[in-house]
This record gives sequence, structure tokens and C-alpha cells, in this order.
Amino acid sequence: MSADRPTMPPVRLHSEAELARAALSAPLLARAAKLAHWADSGVPVGVGGELVEKALAAATEHLGLAADEDGPAYTAEAWQLAVDTGLVEITEDEDGDADDAAHLPDDAAVGTATPGEELGLLTAGNPQDVLDIWLGGMETVLADAVAPDLSDIADQLAEGGELDLDAIDWNPEEEAELLDGILGNLYLLSALGEDPGQDVPLPALAASMIVPDDMDEPTDEILEEVSDAMMRLDDQFRVLEPIGLVAYRPVDEALIEELDEDGETVTAAEPLADEDVARYGLVRLTPLGVWAVRARMLDAGVDAPAVGDLADQGADALLAALPDYPEVLAQAESEQWLTTRAPLDAARDLLAAARGDDARGPLRRLAAQQTLSLVAPEAEPALREVLDDRHLGGLARVWLAERGLPDIPEPSQELVFWLTVDTIAAQLGDADDEANAELQELVQGLSDQHSGFFDAVWRVDHPATADVLEAMGRLHPDKKAAKEARKAAFKARSQQAG
Repeated sequence: MSADRPTMPPVRLHSEAELARAALSAPLLARAAKLAHWADSGVPVGVGGELVEKALAAATEHLGLAADEDGPAYTAEAWQLAVDTGLVEITEDEDGDADDAAHLPDDAAVGTATPGEELGLLTAGNPQDVLDIWLGGMETVLADAVAPDLSDIADQLAEGGELDLDAIDWNPEEEAELLDGILGNLYLLSALGEDPGQDVPLPALAASMIVPDDMDEPTDEILEEVSDAMMRLDDQFRVLEPIGLVAYRPVDEALIEELDEDGETVTAAEPLADEDVARYGLVRLTPLGVWAVRARMLDAGVDAPAVGDLADQGADALLAALPDYPEVLAQAESEQWLTTRAPLDAARDLLAAARGDDARGPLRRLAAQQTLSLVAPEAEPALREVLDDRHLGGLARVWLAERGLPDIPEPSQELVFWLTVDTIAAQLGDADDEANAELQELVQGLSDQHSGFFDAVWRVDHPATADVLEAMGRLHPDKKAAKEARKAAFKARSQQAG
């Protein structure tokens, strides 16, 4: 792995306009905005900016939640978000005394709430304004998600004692770290998965944070930890879904009751049938969630690229980054990079950036070849200009041949072998079993097609010749051929040393 490899894989982001629409339609923010408009004539609030009893009932009615048992709680959450994001602003009553506020009844009003400046940006601002407001609200919701159970705190305070965080089994740093890690794992799955909208089973997500990588069979203790983490995540995702960060199907309440009655954990220790997986909870980041987690990573100094970041950079930056991108995203990045460039200019820039005898050279040339495959036929002159180039003549011939163009000169034997070494060298860093199987097939095919292959290859003037031959010795299924490859590698190293 190279030292300049991005910390996180790239993601494909929706447009700001699409993200802003998603933010506005998130239930929690939509309710907060509706309440902010409702406060146009002034709403009485308590010392903490909360709605007093009568105002809360009226607000719940305004949101159409009066018939819902949890309606007042949903309304209070939406109102708090409106306060925290500046959608409403609080003015202290002139005849109120802040020093006496603590002694007022719970339903006593000490201030008035009216629409804040941010409400205008939310309704008439640009997409970035909307996203900034939503992002601030999301941070508030994240803090709520890792907060302790208020009923436990109320019990402690009612008993007249001091608040003991250990007694309520809550460590704010651990809770925040677990949630950040979980969101990071969901982000990785969104970036690396073929389907970014794929739901992730909650047991697998919790296990990814708890079970050690080198543990073949989780112990009962580990399974218990996973179960506890699952239930914490279930509570947290229920809080996070209304802001639009995740799409979540909660753990089946009936399942929790069934397992609690049997004294078992909620962890799915055995593989489940498809119809049962959903009972244990399913979650994924929404497109808005992917954007938000990336924004938080960038603020934390993490390198978190997005498709399109390289569109205004040179070919050297593009080819340096593409080898570390998943294939689908590499193509998407290349397509965006090519969109603003004339085919002939783009081809010349790519070919110039692909040169070099450094260790990353083969990877750059492979990335250049893949990007050039997307370039229009008008680029033909650029490819013909490099037919005699040791680094580029092989890929130029491939490009011309794939388009059925005439007058392609036969490559020299030296060029063929140099291109062979370069092609294999570009694939050596891939530890994926499937990729290695393909490379093994390529190695066997090359040596079978050319008699005296290894005797010819060790003489190739390429910095990766010895490494390629050693790899062929490891990968070739025929013991005799593998031995020949290792001997050839020794000769190549001796030649390089001399």
C-alpha cells in the first residue's frame, strides 16, 4: 500500500440540490420548520427555551400528532431542533427575572419564541445554506443519540444524590466513539459496495466493532458484548433516522421479548434465513448520510475523497489516485475528468503522466490505459505519436487495435516482453484471491505460449522484472515452470545489481 493512498475510499455523492431536498424532507427538520413558521405570532417558552404545557399541546395539534401517544415527545424534539438550529429565536420577557427562573413552575413562561433568521435561509436560501442548517441539526441529534437514559438520571436526582455516570453505565467518550466507528463502517460499506443502498444487518454491524479480526469463533462473552452493542445501536438509530442520516428498520420488539423471556442475547449467532434477518434490524446510510459523515471526516482532518474531486486537476493527480479506487468509481472519476477536456489534449496529458520507471509507474500506465479506453476516436494522433515509446508503445497499440484502426506496426519482441512485465507488475499489489487467480491464469498462459519465455524475460530492462519473475514463481501451478521463473528472477536481480 502506498503512503499517499487516501485514508478512505472515494464515494459518489448526490448533487447539492438533491441533498438539500432530502434534508428538507427529513421528518425532524420538516417538523422543526413547520413549528418555526407556526411561531410567527410569538410562542411562550420556559427557561430552557422549551414550549410551556399549553403551547406544547397546541404545537402537537399543529403537527397533526395529537392522536399519537408519542406526539408530544416528537413535537418537543422538533421544537428543540428549531431552537438549536436558529429556526426560532428566544427573547426573554422584559418583566422576567432570570435569577428567579429556577423557582418558577414548570409551565411558567419566561420568554417568547419567534421565527429566526435561519428560517429564511431554509425556505429561500441556496442548497448549501439548507445543508449547513441541516448539518448543525444533525450534530445536535448525534449528541442526543449518545446521551444517557434520562429516566436513570431522574431516578438518581430524585434520590437527592450526586450524578454518578458509572452507576448508569454511561461513558460519553465510549458511546461517541462507538457511534463514530459504526458510522465510519457504514460509510466504508457505502463506498466499497457494488450497491450503496444495500441494507446492513445490525448483528453484522455490531460485530464489526466488537469481534477481533483474528477470532474464528466468538466466545460467549464476546457475543454478549455484541448483543449489548446491538441494543445500544438500535436505540441510537431510532434517534438518527428522523433527521435523515440513516434508513433504519428497528429490531423486532417481539424478538426482543422472546429472547429476554428465554434469558438469551439478541445476537444472531447462527446464519439466518433471509426472512429472519430483518427481525434483527437493518440499516444503511442515506445519500444525505454519506455526505454528512464525509463532511465530519473532512472536519476531523481525514482524507475522504469524492468522485469528481479530480476533475479540475492534472492527469498526474488523476493517475496517481485511480489505482486505489474501486473499478466502478475509477471509471466514474475518469469520465468526469474527461468531460471538460478535448479528446486529443486529454490523451496527450494522460500519456505524458503515464511515463516513469518508479514503483508506481506500472499502476499509472494501467490507469492511463483504462482511462484512454473512454476517450473518443479524435485522440488517435496522440496514440500514434508514442508508438515507438518504450513505456507507451504497447498500450498505444492496444488502443488502436481495439478500435479496428489500420496501419498498426508490429511491436518488437523487446517491446512485447517489456509490456508483459509492466502489465503483471501493475497487478502484483492486489491481494484479492479472485484477482490472484486471474493473474495466475495470465502467468500460466504467457509461459505456455512462448518457448524460452523465462530466459527472455529476465533480460528485460524494467525495474520490476525480478519482482515479476519471483511472483510468477509463486503463482505458476507447474513446479518445473515455477522453478525456471525463480532462477530467472535470480538472474534478473544479479543483472540489476551489476
